[in-house]
Amino acid sequence: MTLATVAENGGVSARVVLLRGVDERGFVFYTNLNSEKGRQLEANPAAALCFHWDPLKEQVRVEGTVEQVSEDEADEYWKARPRDSRIGAWASRQSETLESRAVLVQRVAEFEVKFEGQDVPRPDFWSGFRVVPNRIEFWKSMPARLHERIVYELGEDGWTKRMLYP
Repeated sequence: MTLATVAENGGVSARVVLLRGVDERGFVFYTNLNSEKGRQLEANPAAALCFHWDPLKEQVRVEGTVEQVSEDEADEYWKARPRDSRIGAWASRQSETLESRAVLVQRVAEFEVKFEGQDVPRPDFWSGFRVVPNRIEFWKSMPARLHERIVYELGEDGWTKRMLYP
């Protein structure tokens, strides 16, 4: 999914992240909390998501507030990650300047030695975020650019549904 966030200075940033969970509470992804997206979400806990399926000519747009997942949720997901991905999370100073690829490879090797023969614990700087939707739009491409747009919005009395012009 594409995740859009807003920096403290008002700049908008978008990137593709992996959706790792969805339920009645929202849409979950995981990251280094010190990454650009982590810092932006801490400063401005709002985000937009976009799921696009070109072969189907459909997309779903989500807007909402953002909250960090619980420690238990983060731990559970962390344990399901492959060992090399856990080592990589420790080695990566996500979004910081990297002097060379060799530096990253060296950091990976150092953490492989550090955690040799033991479980790789979840670092304090690694967790997940949940986008709690307050607006969801379903878009379907139609002939002559007469697309179908259905939007659901959460208000004080629950969800409302309306159509939008294309």
